[in-house]
Amino acid sequence: MSTVGQLRMRSFDWQDPAATAAAGIELSGLEVMRAIADGELPPPPVAQLMDFSIVEVGSGRAVFAVEPAEWMYNPIGSVHGGVAATLLDSCMGCAVHTTLEAGVGYTTADLHVRYIRAMTSSTGRVLAEGRVVHAGRRMATAEGRLTTEDGETLLAHGTTGCVILR
Repeated sequence: MSTVGQLRMRSFDWQDPAATAAAGIELSGLEVMRAIADGELPPPPVAQLMDFSIVEVGSGRAVFAVEPAEWMYNPIGSVHGGVAATLLDSCMGCAVHTTLEAGVGYTTADLHVRYIRAMTSSTGRVLAEGRVVHAGRRMATAEGRLTTEDGETLLAHGTTGCVILR
């Protein structure tokens, strides 16, 4: 007797990320993030793969959203922790990005995530808010919180250090 269930499929489309990267040469990080949020620039492929969307962006702050889904599950029947880590890494990194001038990049140097509660497909939409703690010339730090959409339940939180690439 087989325990294998019915096969499910998922596919996604993305746009060439070169346009967004090229815009970063001319636009500040905040302008790039606002252009993505407004649909004027395509989001990065990873955001489309993971179904992340930008809810809000401001100087030193970025808020992302995602609806946890079954395709994100690990073998124990909950959303894989990597989804929360990727969401926090993204919102914190983009918060740092909003503080950068045109032509300046960044990369994650370290990431620390603390998981508080599991997510499932019944959790509902979740929000990840990243805020810059320190914006230096060579290093920036940020902190992030992943909560249920109503803000009532903390699911995970984290910190990051980003190397500034001039």
